[in-house]
Amino acid sequence: MSEELSADGFLRTAVSTMEKVAASQRSQVAVAADLIVAALRAGGVVHAFGSGHSEAFAMEIAGRAGGLVPTNRIALRDLVLFGGEPPSVLGPMLERDPSVAHRLYALAPVRPADAFVFASNSGVNGSIVELATLVKERGHALIAVTSLAHSAGVDSRHPSGRKLSDIADVVLDNGAPYGDATLPLAGGGAVGAISSITAALLAQQMVVEVVRRMLDAGEAPPVYLSANIPGGDEHNHALEARYEGRLRRGA
Repeated sequence: MSEELSADGFLRTAVSTMEKVAASQRSQVAVAADLIVAALRAGGVVHAFGSGHSEAFAMEIAGRAGGLVPTNRIALRDLVLFGGEPPSVLGPMLERDPSVAHRLYALAPVRPADAFVFASNSGVNGSIVELATLVKERGHALIAVTSLAHSAGVDSRHPSGRKLSDIADVVLDNGAPYGDATLPLAGGGAVGAISSITAALLAQQMVVEVVRRMLDAGEAPPVYLSANIPGGDEHNHALEARYEGRLRRGA
């Protein structure tokens, strides 16, 4: 068995990949932070979307300790929670359906100044490509986190043939290889998926850069405290009240 096929081997791979992503995406992170700051200054909020495992990225952006308060998570389950669809509509193929994008946008509490941050490792599924197209048609800023290596190796599942990276204002490459997993197996395949780790890194780097820009400008950044420390709830509720009806913190 390969020495690299171990917990320590994956750690070395993960650290190396994160360092490469941090170095190669520095300028793109800066541009993304500028777009978010502009949206916040205009009274907008940031909507985050990702399906499948990329939903973890949206959770990094919206509603977590140390993160920005004016953030909202869009999810495929919104069709059930807010759109009246039966739970049976949900399934692994739903993310490939372009038509759901229009429902998701209509159900979201969107205003003109809002910005969007989307994550998709492949960047080719119908729902996210259609939603990205709709977002840009409506004039919103759009940031994408995707694997350029994987996206280049597969065809789009959207009728237009476009991919998420073709549509966004700025694209952050998560550095994941084709297929996402990093440690090859002798009999074929691989283990040790990396995209969730590097996407979380990019999400937190964007947030930190947004906060730094606001502080440098003498502005008070609206940042969550942990709800599990004394005073956290009171602090968070006071900030959330500024955006009443625009932030969803559901399941």
